[in-house]
Amino acid sequence: MSEPTATAPASILRIALDAPLRRLFDYRAPTGATGIVPGMRVQVPFGRRELVGLVIEIVEQSAVPDARLRSVTAILDTEPALNPTILGLVRFAAEYYHHAIGEACATALPAGLRAGRPLDEREPRWRLSDLGQTALAAKPRLGARQRILVDQLTRRDCVDLTDLEALGEGGRQALRGLVAKGWVDSYEVSSEGSAPSAGNIGERPTPTPAQLVAIDAIEAAIGDFAPFLLHGVTGSGKTEVYLRAIETVVAAGRQALVLVPEIALTPQAVARFRARFDVPIAILHSGLTDSDRLSMWRLARTGRAPIVIGTRSAVFVPLARPGIVIVDEEHDASYKQQEGFRYSARDLAVLRAQREKVPIVLGSATPSLETLQQATLNRYQLLSMPERAGAASIPRITVIDLRIHEERHGIATPTVMAIERHLSAGGQVLIYLNRRGYAPTLFCPGCSWAAPCEACDARMTVHMRRQQLICHHCGAQAPVPFACPRCSAELRPVGQGTERIEDGLDELFPGRPVVRIDRDTIQGRGEIEQALERVQSGEARILVGTQMLTKGHDFPDVTLVVVLNADQGLFGTDFRASERLAQSIVQVAGRAGRASRPGEVYIQSACPEHPLLQRLVTEGYEGFAQSALAERAAAGWPPYARLALLRADAPERTDALGFLEAARRAAPTEYPVRLLGPVASVMERRAGRYRAQLLVESVQRAALHQFLTHWLIQVEKLPEGRKVRWSVDVDPLEVT
Repeated sequence: MSEPTATAPASILRIALDAPLRRLFDYRAPTGATGIVPGMRVQVPFGRRELVGLVIEIVEQSAVPDARLRSVTAILDTEPALNPTILGLVRFAAEYYHHAIGEACATALPAGLRAGRPLDEREPRWRLSDLGQTALAAKPRLGARQRILVDQLTRRDCVDLTDLEALGEGGRQALRGLVAKGWVDSYEVSSEGSAPSAGNIGERPTPTPAQLVAIDAIEAAIGDFAPFLLHGVTGSGKTEVYLRAIETVVAAGRQALVLVPEIALTPQAVARFRARFDVPIAILHSGLTDSDRLSMWRLARTGRAPIVIGTRSAVFVPLARPGIVIVDEEHDASYKQQEGFRYSARDLAVLRAQREKVPIVLGSATPSLETLQQATLNRYQLLSMPERAGAASIPRITVIDLRIHEERHGIATPTVMAIERHLSAGGQVLIYLNRRGYAPTLFCPGCSWAAPCEACDARMTVHMRRQQLICHHCGAQAPVPFACPRCSAELRPVGQGTERIEDGLDELFPGRPVVRIDRDTIQGRGEIEQALERVQSGEARILVGTQMLTKGHDFPDVTLVVVLNADQGLFGTDFRASERLAQSIVQVAGRAGRASRPGEVYIQSACPEHPLLQRLVTEGYEGFAQSALAERAAAGWPPYARLALLRADAPERTDALGFLEAARRAAPTEYPVRLLGPVASVMERRAGRYRAQLLVESVQRAALHQFLTHWLIQVEKLPEGRKVRWSVDVDPLEVT
């Protein structure tokens, strides 16, 4: 990309503003202003408000009449907030996903910058005071996190925000305690500065032959664009491959961008990287305060943090010296934004690596079918690691037929016996059920009443400890009734959720501590770390939880994994349902037997002969993926076709469907696309609004986007659109 051209006096600035409009806004540059380039922030009048916008283009003339043109109020930057590569990436994303450019730019900037804070600002640091040096010489008793902080302060002279983030919420509490005693002083440094040295490298295990092949291939590609699919079974040591590649990048004075799918994974990832690298690490996720997020963003942008770890939106963070991009658990649905600006961070990461001429590694034990197809077509280099590292072996899988075995608390008799066997042998047990709450519904056996959500086409979930019925779709709540509101008969909770399973485990295995990890128990900052600490220390013997447990966590003492209700995804309405189920089962099964002890996996099913389960057990994920790709090809679904969804919702059913019918009539006919629908969504009513959708399908990506570009111009003009909320989703993950 060519360097941006600075403004000449009287230039017109085309500016992106955080508004749901697919257009730029023209303003006059301030009189005599020079040196303005695309990517800088400006303050402009917008109606009666003053907004912060981003300069996208600089032109000499505007289509807006001169009398209506307003002038920029202030130039906020002396250099671009988004460099040309990132600005180009954002512009491409807004165009590809057919979204408002201003909202796309807002996604790429921290809230502090959107509010007008400066690009460069002093950052907090902490160091031992003279009083602290004296007090610590007497070796006082300290908490675990305070001891870690003191060790870091002694070894490195200071700690920063990245050190605290690696310790979770407890790190801040530990620091406050040391500051309150006067043992630690705070000070500030400029966020600008030269790149730090590579620092000391921590202890490194000897790589396996498969790891060594992957490491050599990635290191040989550093300095140019090369996409890799690192397909390694759980426990094969993908993280070690990442660390070795990053070591080479950091030693060369460049930066590594590591994307992880969930906030819950960042403390664990940071801890692993901290153990290896003695350098600043910038962490970016939505759980940070606005101030901390801006501080981390500055560390990345200025190059002072050689390693940047973040969730989805970190794909847009500017780097001073990019060297490699890594997308861990690349298959995870969390990389696709589901509301507002519906972008895929994984797909944009590949484009970013291409534009920055750096290698990208997509890692997963269960790659998405789209990524596997890219490797099959030799567009991505496949790096395979089919065996676990060290002494760990692949766990043995047993399918339990629920039709012939009695259940207690949702757990079949053979499963109960296996749990007891593993606990008695000193192992830990992980119970997986992707359904939180006590029970999926409250049912009346007298009149068949089942607690409905008044705002959704769904049942209310029972949360017994809170004595609440909660809708997991709209969040509506109601107290648990004492009797059936229709016939006054006694009500019964039907089915199992993680809360009910936890209660059952307490009864079946008294004295064996249970820890539950789901969205009900893990809500505040630091709670996931506290729960995992109970597991790692051995205090908790049984873990029960939802999908939060399947993503990247390492539990070396877990020797048995139990998958309850594996049938949930076997008969899903979405074409990706079987892929998601296979990924969940393989991922959670991979938590078993990670260390030297052999592992086992028990899968409970009422359909044990189902082809998907049989294929997973006998052929593994690779066998499933081959047959699934063949089915997709025969049906004409992605990755063999391109999709876009036009969604609409309204208080009245007829308005949502009427808008989509009008949109279909407005569709241009000269493009090779197929329109399916409109139809009501599978869950038609949600949060009091009726939902419907219109599917657009084409085997040609270019044709689909040409169609969307021309079609959406007409859709925006439809009078029926005033009664609905509508959106377009390109490459949707769900078609339901």
